[in-house]
Amino acid sequence: MCGRYNVIDSPEVQALMEHLSLPGLTPKPQRNVPPGGIGEFVMEAAGDRYLLPGIWSLLIEQRPDGHGYRPNPKFHTFNARSDRLTSSPLWRKVYPSKRCVVPVSAFHEWQGRQVYNIHPEGEATALAGLWQSWHFGGDQVNSFTVITLPPHPRFSHIHPKSIPLMLRPKQFDLWLDPDFHHTDAFADLMASHIPAPLVCEPVRSTHDLEVVGAVEIVAPD
Repeated sequence: MCGRYNVIDSPEVQALMEHLSLPGLTPKPQRNVPPGGIGEFVMEAAGDRYLLPGIWSLLIEQRPDGHGYRPNPKFHTFNARSDRLTSSPLWRKVYPSKRCVVPVSAFHEWQGRQVYNIHPEGEATALAGLWQSWHFGGDQVNSFTVITLPPHPRFSHIHPKSIPLMLRPKQFDLWLDPDFHHTDAFADLMASHIPAPLVCEPVRSTHDLEVVGAVEIVAPD
């Protein structure tokens, strides 16, 4: 799931940032953000919210040539499965206090060779994630991961393995609160669900988002 996403400076993204209590601040526009690439996420600390850059893959290391950073190749995962958040040593230490929102215009899935641009109808997309901050010598480097849910029967024809956890504005405050450690409160969110009508647009490519076929709207739960 969600192996690419895009961010477009649009009224929908601006509205999402207002819901995240960061009006006037928008993520850097990018047409095709891959795992291991630099994206931006919203986190909270000491009652304030920040939009921070980070590497998409929670576990990172310095590149062997000493120039820059990359996902740690020992772990073949860049997203976090919802059913392993409290059991896997990769996620359980950060889940209670380092939750984030990744504000994007849409995420991409492939059905064969056809790429789909997917987002809630009339909205940008608030992907739920986890984040971490690393220190390499004098450098502080952030990273993040997107949480994925089990496959959904109305979405499995687009992607049969999983669906990303998409948050609604009413869920932002509790999700981003670093002092709220009772993750059992999020149990309902971790079941596969579609929180809003989901637009699936077949497009020419991840760089050229021209719609090239019939647009499907997947009904919410």
